Amino acid sequence: MRHTPRYLMTDPEEVRRLIRRHPWATFVSPASTGLVASHYPVLLDHDVDGIVIVSHFGRPDDELHELGQHQMLVIVQGPHDYVSPSWYAPGDLVPTWNHVTAHLYGTPEVLTDDENYAMLERLTDHFERGHPHGRSLSEDEAGTRRLAKGTVGLRLRVDRFDARAKLSQNKAPEVRKNVVAHLAEVNPALAEEMIRDAAPRP
Repeated sequence: MRHTPRYLMTDPEEVRRLIRRHPWATFVSPASTGLVASHYPVLLDHDVDGIVIVSHFGRPDDELHELGQHQMLVIVQGPHDYVSPSWYAPGDLVPTWNHVTAHLYGTPEVLTDDENYAMLERLTDHFERGHPHGRSLSEDEAGTRRLAKGTVGLRLRVDRFDARAKLSQNKAPEVRKNVVAHLAEVNPALAEEMIRDAAPRP
């Protein structure tokens, strides 16, 4: 990503927050056949220090990515949207795109079958808990274990990250307030990030 110091996110906790709130990720691998990209949900592994994510690939994506053989790029995209110069002061004519994005780098570890199933249970429980009558893999462990064989689990410790929160920090407070007001109507999540970014930090 473009290196603009005022937009840098350097706090690992802010990156973890982004992953928690936006768990749909893009995995990119420099495979021997060329670049390969896939999209899967991720969860943070809270049992270790640093930023560690767990996920799974449907077969044969694991082979296409040559999973575990090299470093991967994982892209986590938070809220983003077009910012119109009509929300700026007269004479300020250049539009932009506000966003919160993290690029995560690391070499994945392939999970064992049992580790993969435990991860899939956790993944399912995580997303089902907000649903009335949420389901669980444990309702039919034998059947869901058979289905799990069509997936390959992974754990990726993030060796480094490159993250940006580009939220109109280069604009005057009154302009940012106007941008927030317009985005609140079309993209409340992005407006919320702008408000949060402008708030005093403890």
